[in-house]
Amino acid sequence: MTGLPMVRPDSMARISTPELAQAFIDEQLYALRAQIGNNKVLLALSGGVDSSVVAALLIKAIGKQLVCVHVNHGLLRKGEPEQVVEVFRHQMSANLIYVDAIDRFLTKLQDVSDPEQKRKIIGGEFIRVFEEVARKQEGIRFLAQGTIYPDIIESGGVKAHHNVGGLPDDMKFELVEPLRLLYKDEVRMVGHTLGLPDNMVYRQPFPGPGLGVRCLGAITRDRLEAVRESDAILREEFAKYGLEGKVWQYFTAVPDFKSVGVRNNTRSFEWPVIIRAVNTADAMTATIEEIPYALLNRITKRIITEVKGVNRVVYDLTPKPVGTIEWE
Repeated sequence: MTGLPMVRPDSMARISTPELAQAFIDEQLYALRAQIGNNKVLLALSGGVDSSVVAALLIKAIGKQLVCVHVNHGLLRKGEPEQVVEVFRHQMSANLIYVDAIDRFLTKLQDVSDPEQKRKIIGGEFIRVFEEVARKQEGIRFLAQGTIYPDIIESGGVKAHHNVGGLPDDMKFELVEPLRLLYKDEVRMVGHTLGLPDNMVYRQPFPGPGLGVRCLGAITRDRLEAVRESDAILREEFAKYGLEGKVWQYFTAVPDFKSVGVRNNTRSFEWPVIIRAVNTADAMTATIEEIPYALLNRITKRIITEVKGVNRVVYDLTPKPVGTIEWE
């Protein structure tokens, strides 16, 4: 990365149109080919906006020289691992390694209820899995990362020149960071121009530990599945109602306790599902989206009917502050 600018030039135009996005893409294709040559590049492809756009750029620039690694830790939203495989392996012919590490992660997380400990386990285990795959590859010289300009600003420049993926220094990869001078809205414009699906490009913010911090307390497979299924219903109904892209972030969480209910004329003890939907400009403060009652009623009926082990749905009305956006 030596010699590459890490401060956005004042003269750099905002990428606000498809034409400007295409000009950026053309410039990066030339720069990437010059930097990489005939060498191979490794990329951890989560399916998030930044890594997906980096993957699409590199596939266009160097094709099969890019090795993408998608680690399924079991904490992604419904349909996300399948979408990564469909888009990148089947539609874009990427050299994609898919790692099913669900059992490995969930075993490590068993009986762990502290949120910070869960985050450390998920982050640490991801690095270990990625390292294991990386060491099996031959001829890898570069590591691609989805670093964007706010990362550099917020980290005081650390992310501009360090391997923040956590791989050991002995692997001696050089970094490839084609989005390092772009803001998130510009990354989305580039991704759209590259032809990535809108539901991938305009994906709402998603925590690094995934559903692990929305399955509150110690994670169990059945409660994790309740989070995944209820979240899918919420996103589907928001999209039908025209709220997709208009509400900054919306999701469900399932706490580690049950309440009494009645199902099929029999007393039941099942979990509640918490709905959270917020709007924010900077994530430092957040307001609550006023969801029409008819929509809330439809979402509730679907969740208590379709999601196994759930008998209540509640709506979190707490702004930030005093509440945070996520529950953990």
